[in-house]
Amino acid sequence: MISSKMLKLTQSGGAIRAMFEEGNRLAAEFGRENVFDFSLGNPNFPPPDAVKTAITDVLSEYSPNEIHGYMSNAGFVPVRAAVAEFLNKKHGTCFGADNIIMTVGAAGGLNAALKTLLDPGDEVITFAPYFVEYGNYVDNYDGRLVVVPPNIPSFQPDARALAAAVTRKTKAVIINSPNNPTGAVYTEASIKDIAAVLEQKQKEYGAPIYLLSDEPYRELAYDGAAVPYITKYYGNTLVCYSWSKSLSLPGERIGYLAVSPEAEDAALIFDAASIATRVIGFVNAPSLMQLAVARCLDEKVDVAAYDANRRALYDGLTARGFKCAFPEGAFYMWVQAPGGDDRAFAAAAKKYNILVVPGTSFACPGYVRIAYCIDKATVERSMDGFSKLAAEYGLTV
Repeated sequence: MISSKMLKLTQSGGAIRAMFEEGNRLAAEFGRENVFDFSLGNPNFPPPDAVKTAITDVLSEYSPNEIHGYMSNAGFVPVRAAVAEFLNKKHGTCFGADNIIMTVGAAGGLNAALKTLLDPGDEVITFAPYFVEYGNYVDNYDGRLVVVPPNIPSFQPDARALAAAVTRKTKAVIINSPNNPTGAVYTEASIKDIAAVLEQKQKEYGAPIYLLSDEPYRELAYDGAAVPYITKYYGNTLVCYSWSKSLSLPGERIGYLAVSPEAEDAALIFDAASIATRVIGFVNAPSLMQLAVARCLDEKVDVAAYDANRRALYDGLTARGFKCAFPEGAFYMWVQAPGGDDRAFAAAAKKYNILVVPGTSFACPGYVRIAYCIDKATVERSMDGFSKLAAEYGLTV
């Protein structure tokens, strides 16, 4: 018999991946062009040309052992130094190479951080709606995820609710901005409020509380929205970053964990997280991609293309009577489910080959997530199905 934890996961499945697999099934039956798969945050836009150039240049300039061999578990020192220098220049921080650990995406960074910080029974707080895997990541290390209820309609983090949730067992808080699934960008005021609560609670309980900032969508912000850099507001911060979205490289699994130099036990956290990458089984982040992304730190995908999808989808849905939160970042539309039953609405949408993810999967029933990281033509072709769905629910403008 397999472990009880994994048995539970096999039985519950995952709504996002389930919808993705359903999309593949429907595509085989009806043709890919007739299926409107808004389920998975899998960027459809190509990486910048500089990424391909960087990869080919690295392959030609380095020996095979330098490219494909082992290195320090934390990653190549020159790569880590380049990331630190980039962050310092962009955000006015003071990172060094020994504050940066190259990771297997932001997910690998979060797992390394949680493996480093948690003892069994420790609590980790996050704000609903949240990326569903946070619960699994915390459970990996026998921690307990504590969920702060959603702050509707702004979906900004609720500092008062956070204060009520913190206990002596609280070891960390996870935030995610720009947010998956709402597209909200946490304001500077929200970040300052969170920092103030955690500072006060640290003094009250006499123990550090670490803020884990999950940032795969940092570069995807619209209309001049500012995404505050968290280490400037709170010392006990660890930043988990990925190039999956900013460079359209989700399958390459490359990111980093940045440990604030001001964090309590920063050097010890760096050492432990470096070991965590090994004992979890990653060993190190992909070597070729480390060397490649170090040459692309100033690059990002065409945000204007995502913005065009954002506006087309929002305008199309609201014109048909749907109520949406207009996203400031990421590439997700957060839509109220007519009638309030998000699962029933997702099932109804599937009749028109439209695949969306119920908000229940993000601890926020009554909404669905629509990922618009697809080609604009698919957004436009989906509107006929959304019109039929709106009619089914009797929506009017």
